[in-house]
Amino acid sequence: MRHRLVLSVIDLSLIGLATLFAQLLRDSFDTRPEQILALLPYLGLSLASAIPALGAFRLNQSIWRLSGMADYLSALGAAVLIVASAVGLGFLVNRLDGVARSLPIIQAHLIAFGLVGVRVAARLRHFGRGKAATLALASAEGPENILVVGINVITELYLRSVAEFSGGRVRVMGLLASRENQTGRLVHRHRVLGSPEQIARILGDLQVHGVPIARVVVTLPVEDLSLEARTALHEAEERSGIRVEFFAEHIRSGESRKPAGAVAPSGPPEQSSGAPARGGLQQAMARRPYWRVKRVLDVAVAACAIVFLAPLLLVMGLFAIVEFGPPAFFWQQRPGVGGRPFRLYKIRTMGRPFAPDGRRMADVDRLSVIGRFLRRFHLDELPQLFNVLIGEMSLIGPRPLLLADHAPGFDERLAVRPGMTGWAQIKGGRCLSAQDKAALDVWYLRNAGLGVDLQILMGTLRVILLGEREADAEAIRQAWGELQREAGDGAWRVAPAPRWAEARSSA
Repeated sequence: MRHRLVLSVIDLSLIGLATLFAQLLRDSFDTRPEQILALLPYLGLSLASAIPALGAFRLNQSIWRLSGMADYLSALGAAVLIVASAVGLGFLVNRLDGVARSLPIIQAHLIAFGLVGVRVAARLRHFGRGKAATLALASAEGPENILVVGINVITELYLRSVAEFSGGRVRVMGLLASRENQTGRLVHRHRVLGSPEQIARILGDLQVHGVPIARVVVTLPVEDLSLEARTALHEAEERSGIRVEFFAEHIRSGESRKPAGAVAPSGPPEQSSGAPARGGLQQAMARRPYWRVKRVLDVAVAACAIVFLAPLLLVMGLFAIVEFGPPAFFWQQRPGVGGRPFRLYKIRTMGRPFAPDGRRMADVDRLSVIGRFLRRFHLDELPQLFNVLIGEMSLIGPRPLLLADHAPGFDERLAVRPGMTGWAQIKGGRCLSAQDKAALDVWYLRNAGLGVDLQILMGTLRVILLGEREADAEAIRQAWGELQREAGDGAWRVAPAPRWAEARSSA
């Protein structure tokens, strides 16, 4: 309780400072006492409005060092509610006497910046502790994703064991509970996705989000599962090739075997099959001074963009809710820097992937008119600015791909933070094969600099305004040419893409 009170005091202090600073910005830093005194009634109403708003969005209940997209969106919503309430109350009290019309707009942006910024700073400080100075590249295959069936003491034991001992090799993507009223609730920060009987639909939804499930761990005794649940689990195992393990039965029977979810002693991660052994080169690229400068630019640009685009994000989110229902944002799991998975966010532009009868719907039937517009101008990508701000992405870099689209042998592209846009996106984008994209991304890693990044920014604006163009054969030839020149010293063992092979033979 004391900790929550401290967090609330910090938030209220930020709101008060944001209101005062908004007045100073509005009056060109005029610090005359009468100007400040005229603001005091509105300042008091803002703080009074903030108390219920912070409680309504539960901002004092989150752990700042573990904050995420949901917390930042709640902060934006709280900022809008605080200013709207203060303006309404101020109009009733004194007709907003002494408050300029532009003040609430500036105030809303500064409050949003303060509430989001302090949470991002806490997260960055937490995750920055104890990190190695160099970047170790993990396999693009990522950790094993699992579902847990059941909510009981054994479930809690299993979740604690995974969190404590798996070393990130096992990720619990959600729980399945027998009681319907538990759907949507959290157990050790893991969401209850539905019931065991609904496992086919849940697996399909997770697949859409780029999260393939490898294993289902059942922490309930078999007799506690309904016949429909056992049938659904058996069908999922048969059709999807997913292993179903009965963790509770292993404990009850006392079998001397490694429990589900246990992992081998930690050691250096093995490289994925087909990946060239280029660890030293990857780490050397990741340590280039330009990446540190680039990170500073990323934070500054993303923070300013979020502040000024917050109204647009809220409007697009409302459109998505009206069109498809909540939530307004769609996420997919993608491999990030070092192969570590993260959640990439977008504005929702499609309806749900399954019809009420369980039939998988085609993408063209799920896309709305508003969705087509947002996709055409890439506005649905704007929530990724939050990914940039918290360090999961960069403004410019190799585009994060689904694991299924990751070209084998090109794990080197995971040596740096993935980007919202990149060299491959302005040289063909969707027209490129997976290997051509990877070759262009590796070319960017070797040639990244301020000049190349500015060229990518201008190219991205052209793509947004005029649409994607055909693949740039010259850029592809240049990228593959550099890779082939390194093949002589054994640095590369990847076969060239068919398109480059044809271009080379015809040259």
